[in-house]
Amino acid sequence: MVVGDASQHIELLVIGGGSGGYVAAIRAAQLGKKVLLVEKSELGGVCLNCGCIPSKALISAAHRYEHMRNPGISGLKATDVEIDFAQIQHWKQSEVVNRLKSGIHSLMKKNKITVFKGEALFINEQEARVYNEQESLRYQFDHCIVAVGSRPIELKAFPYGNRILSSTEALSLTEIPKRMVVIGGGYIGIELGQMYAKFGTKVTILEGSPSILPGFESEISRIVRKNLDSLGVTVYTNAMSQSAQQSTDEIAVTFTVDQAEQQVTADYVLVTVGRRPNTDGELGLDRIGVKIGDRGLVEVDQQGRTSIPHIYAIGDIIPGPALAHKASYEGKVVAEAIAGQPSAFDYQAIPAVVFSDPEIASVGLSEPEAKEKGYDIMVGKFPFAANARALSLSASEGFAKLVGNKETGLILGGQIVGTNASDLIPEIALAIEMGTTMEDLALTIHAHPTLGELSAEAAEVALGYPIHI
Repeated sequence: MVVGDASQHIELLVIGGGSGGYVAAIRAAQLGKKVLLVEKSELGGVCLNCGCIPSKALISAAHRYEHMRNPGISGLKATDVEIDFAQIQHWKQSEVVNRLKSGIHSLMKKNKITVFKGEALFINEQEARVYNEQESLRYQFDHCIVAVGSRPIELKAFPYGNRILSSTEALSLTEIPKRMVVIGGGYIGIELGQMYAKFGTKVTILEGSPSILPGFESEISRIVRKNLDSLGVTVYTNAMSQSAQQSTDEIAVTFTVDQAEQQVTADYVLVTVGRRPNTDGELGLDRIGVKIGDRGLVEVDQQGRTSIPHIYAIGDIIPGPALAHKASYEGKVVAEAIAGQPSAFDYQAIPAVVFSDPEIASVGLSEPEAKEKGYDIMVGKFPFAANARALSLSASEGFAKLVGNKETGLILGGQIVGTNASDLIPEIALAIEMGTTMEDLALTIHAHPTLGELSAEAAEVALGYPIHI
């Protein structure tokens, strides 16, 4: 190993090259900063390499397979539809993940960002050592952005390895399991469980809460539950996973439902019970005095500054939802703050999307949240079944719902459950950001026939003059 003891100077050190880190590096470089980005694994981080992107690729493949077998349109029928799962995995990696990763590498070169593949260790508040097996270098920095992300939570009774998988391993299987137990009925468990069920896996979901997708209103999660039932997925709620016994070719999970003990056997167990911030590793944040809260989250101000003013933190290691688009947004804000601009975090409209079937998307306040905050609300809900485009797509399940302030007419939030919900939610997010009223949205001319009309129709319902229902 080559060790450099003399400190080199860098204006900005970015630790972590995921959705937050690489975006922060690019924005800072655009603003004239000399940037060193340290990433121990692969650029793009968890989202690109073993999270958001590969999961959505496999989910898309599962949807295509289901539609080929059951087009849902009278007069269309397909026979002898086959799956080559190893080839699907190859497509996911080569045509999706690797192409996007290559694009990030090109952006690093374009913006003259130095990328170091390795790890970082704080020596003191102004210096860090970056190292790998070949070399170890010392850098003095003016500013630092920490964007080291998170990892799946491991349950003591279900340690990862062999037939117990985290989401990372579940996305890399080369064969479709015959049976799978999913511990956790949140968005990751539902997405991956439903995906494997569409490929033919017999899936059992164990969720500790009274319903799947806790955090979403029951009228939304109920629609997804109905689809899970149609796929033959067995769902246990109020279920507490207790232990697992592995053999050469299967694993038995013991769990309780309302204190009654049960057991289910599968090829694999997928544990999806949340993520833990990577602030407890060898980085040394605690050593230099960066203030970290009880849940391992770094405390920051509205511009991402930690308790050490020239060290910033973004993404999954600070409070708020662990979402890739939140991290990217924070990366841009922090880079601009370092450059002296008055940018600050504004979390009024962070969309959340579940790529279930049907999809779920939400932004702003839900109806219960708006009531809890004391608003006198107006609500408009419009069904996909009354939308011409949805019917032509044979996708009539679901609805779009808007929540507004009755006094001002301002849109406070929106929820959509139905096909392409992920693509429809940005309009509502923009409406909240721009201070749009229900009347503004209702009077905006939407192309016909499109799914986009759902938001305008929901606004008309809220205003009391619906046309199509």
